[in-house]
Amino acid sequence: MFPSMLRNLCHRIPARRTVLLLENANFSSQRVAIALRSRKAKSEKPTTQYFVDCKHVRTVGGKGGDGCISFLRLWCNENAGPDGGDGGNGGHVVLQASSDVRDLNHVTTLLSAEEGDKGRNKDCHGKNASHTVVKVPLGTIVKTSNGKVVGDLDAEGTMFVAARGGAGGKGNHFFISDLEQAPQVAEFGGQGEDKSYILELRSMAHVGFIGLPNAGKSTLLRAISRARPKVASYPFTTLKPHLGMVQYDDYEQIAVADLPGLIPDSHKNKGLGIQFLKHAERCNVLLFIVDASSEEPWNHYHTLMHELTMFSEELANRPKMIIANKIDLPEAEKNLELLQHHVDVPVIPISAKVGTNVSELLKEIRVVYDAMKKEKKQETEQKP
Repeated sequence: MFPSMLRNLCHRIPARRTVLLLENANFSSQRVAIALRSRKAKSEKPTTQYFVDCKHVRTVGGKGGDGCISFLRLWCNENAGPDGGDGGNGGHVVLQASSDVRDLNHVTTLLSAEEGDKGRNKDCHGKNASHTVVKVPLGTIVKTSNGKVVGDLDAEGTMFVAARGGAGGKGNHFFISDLEQAPQVAEFGGQGEDKSYILELRSMAHVGFIGLPNAGKSTLLRAISRARPKVASYPFTTLKPHLGMVQYDDYEQIAVADLPGLIPDSHKNKGLGIQFLKHAERCNVLLFIVDASSEEPWNHYHTLMHELTMFSEELANRPKMIIANKIDLPEAEKNLELLQHHVDVPVIPISAKVGTNVSELLKEIRVVYDAMKKEKKQETEQKP
């Protein structure tokens, strides 16, 4: 049903998108990996897990150790000279890209390094402090408080020194000169850098659910993955993104994100509009969840597209589909036919609560994912 529906809609779609949709239709005719359904029961305990893709952090480097003022006294020589050692250097705060972490939930708002040890007598230098290394996901972008990009951690093991530690102070042994043989002066350790950054993820998920409040995004994520976002009958039950993984029988995994609901004038930062739109900017494919049982559901799609277009033209041009949810309700059947005539993108009718046509949705998600993966591979091969 889906490939034929695509071809019927092609006369209203621009040429470039027509080619993409036809390629997806050809993919559907081939063998597509089947999504695996977990047989293990989900825990009923309340959960507070959510996906953090942006965080403001303050980084403080370690203070250097102070130098020591000391004079050596031996049994045979009471004036053996100064022997105060130098202080140790303070530790750095380092951000390291790693595939071991997936989001910024574990990163605290204050990242500080250890201080260096003080110098000792008998020319004993203080120990240098260990560096504080914080792992962040691949693709993390480091920005200053003014929005300037100062770091892009896009490869495994890439490091960014967020705050340097202070240098250790010199002991009085360092200040010996021809004119001063017994200096009674030493240096204090230097203070570490104190800076603020904004950490953002370039990519959060392969697929993102976008919709108005109470469209059924969280219910759908629960139906296709083991994620457990909060589900309730009132709007704005989702205030932070939730991430779920859809597994296929060819060992491929697709990350799906449940994004907070958008409202009209979100691009003007009404409510938390800009913050919610930035979540959508980190998804490669956009699935618009509309309530098929509501009055004129196509207006919901046009409202969402207007907000995305006003926020970013590039975001509005990404691959997308419409998911007509709640088709189990009586008033949804008539609206579904009208919805297909008022929009120019594919429409997949489902019922996330009952499970109607969910397997077909997972199949089409894999089709779009494979097409996007193939296109990126071709672009990589064409680069010199």
